[in-house]
Amino acid sequence: MTRSAHRNRPPETPPRWRLLTVVAVVGLVACAVLARAVELQVIDRDFLREEAAERHLRTVSMPAHRGVITDRSGEILAISSPVESAWAHPGKLLGHPQTIDQLARILERPAGELHRYLEQRREREFVYLRRHLAPRRAEQVQALHAPGVELQREFRRFYPAGEVTAQLIGITDIDGRGLEGVERAFNDTLRGRSGAKRVLRDRLGRTIKDVALLQEPRPGERLTLALDRRIQYHSYRALKRAVQRHGARAGTAVVLDAATGELLALVNQPSYNPNARSTPSDDESHRNRGAAATYEPGSVIKPFTVASALRSGSVAMGETIDTAPGTFRVAGHTVRDVRNYGRLKVTGVIRKSSNVGAAKIALRTPPRALWQTLQDFGFGAPTGSRLPTEASGYVDPAPPRRRVERATLAYGYGIAATPLQLARAYAAIANDGVLRPVSLLARQAPAEGYRVLDAEIAGRLQGMLEAVVSPGGTGHRAAVAGYRVAGKTGTVRKVGPDGYAERKYVALFAGFAPVSDPRFVIVVLIDEPTGEAYYGGQIAAPVFSQIMAEALRMRNVPPDQPEGSGVPVIAVGEEP
Repeated sequence: MTRSAHRNRPPETPPRWRLLTVVAVVGLVACAVLARAVELQVIDRDFLREEAAERHLRTVSMPAHRGVITDRSGEILAISSPVESAWAHPGKLLGHPQTIDQLARILERPAGELHRYLEQRREREFVYLRRHLAPRRAEQVQALHAPGVELQREFRRFYPAGEVTAQLIGITDIDGRGLEGVERAFNDTLRGRSGAKRVLRDRLGRTIKDVALLQEPRPGERLTLALDRRIQYHSYRALKRAVQRHGARAGTAVVLDAATGELLALVNQPSYNPNARSTPSDDESHRNRGAAATYEPGSVIKPFTVASALRSGSVAMGETIDTAPGTFRVAGHTVRDVRNYGRLKVTGVIRKSSNVGAAKIALRTPPRALWQTLQDFGFGAPTGSRLPTEASGYVDPAPPRRRVERATLAYGYGIAATPLQLARAYAAIANDGVLRPVSLLARQAPAEGYRVLDAEIAGRLQGMLEAVVSPGGTGHRAAVAGYRVAGKTGTVRKVGPDGYAERKYVALFAGFAPVSDPRFVIVVLIDEPTGEAYYGGQIAAPVFSQIMAEALRMRNVPPDQPEGSGVPVIAVGEEP
């Protein structure tokens, strides 16, 4: 066949089976696509939505605003402020090592340590990188746009009064739970209830939309304390100055409202800055010595020794006690006075703080009398303050039987009490024999109390304690110009590993004013003063005077000392 004939032949028609095959394949593909679309859009729609939601919808917690703590006048003592915390999805962040290095510099963490931290938690979806960031650092983290890194709103606790109220108010942990003090005692009231919401996040883990509010956060309640911030501040200043001046190991001061039992001030030395969060919570500076530390109270117990004798009728007010020659032997034990006071009236025993006189009075009363009186005045039991670390102190579970135990108990040895317990007991004397619980919260009316001493005997004790602050009394440095002041000094040798130490003392003063209508009860304790001065009348009484003078002035309490009465007028804190 010629070439031209070949060109003129009509083209061959493709086989019919080939066309049918192509059409069938295209049809099957179309059917498969349609079937898959129906499966995805109709049959598996709900399932796929749930799967997508699990990958992009998240339920996040909404922290509740912790309640504010204020003093009785509304001055803020603790408040929570919003801050940002940085968190990450490790799996998403680990793929960007340079970003991790940048993030480490912002967060002030070693880059290698941050890499290891994330690697060890690769399987998690949420880890904190840094809690409670400063605003500037939070902005830097946000501007970095690191994959899988987000900021979360939280609250941080701040304490405007700082170290002045540190041990009493306490602190919270980083999650806002109360650890110490008022924060712990009233944690359920303050903490509120966290909320929850559902949010939509992108593939980098960033929140792009709030979808639904699941539970509204409920803020904590406001807590109004009985504390007077002004009295607290002046008490702290006076105590700190005294502790530093006398080189003491520690100190504490307690101020109660004499009529209601409200706690107006409680200060301690040493203290710490609760805003710093750098001091470990087991450090001694965190200890609320006013409520948690117990001491043998020494001579401040003597008014209760006399009260037990007057209650039992074993001693009369006008009776004379022979304390000569200044020593008294009891079952091989020698009771000593600072000097020979000779014959003293009962008031003189208190005014001169005679150990011999107190011991002789105790031995004349029934063995159970003083023990019962101490229990009646709340020694050996909590004060009702609700402070979580409050100690109960110690009183023997049974009345002392040995004469030497009865004698030493009469001047404050063989018993342990907190400064708060002492303040409460002296408040009962000031309140005409009615003992009330200590209240941390401000009260509209006095808490219900109960009578522990006849009003007439309480009045006699008030007069004896006023004599202590008069010229010649051991507590004359506690006087406040223009006011009648009552109180008692105490000086106690501390117990060491080998018995009572020779040069370690606790100096105390407990008292109230004005005597005509007691408003404030104050206890001051200085632990282990160094130097020549260590008696309670020398170093604790002047602190009492300073605190009392300021409290009376701030509350505008009118003077009750008649002009020309002969009662001493001593400048606040003045040494003789």
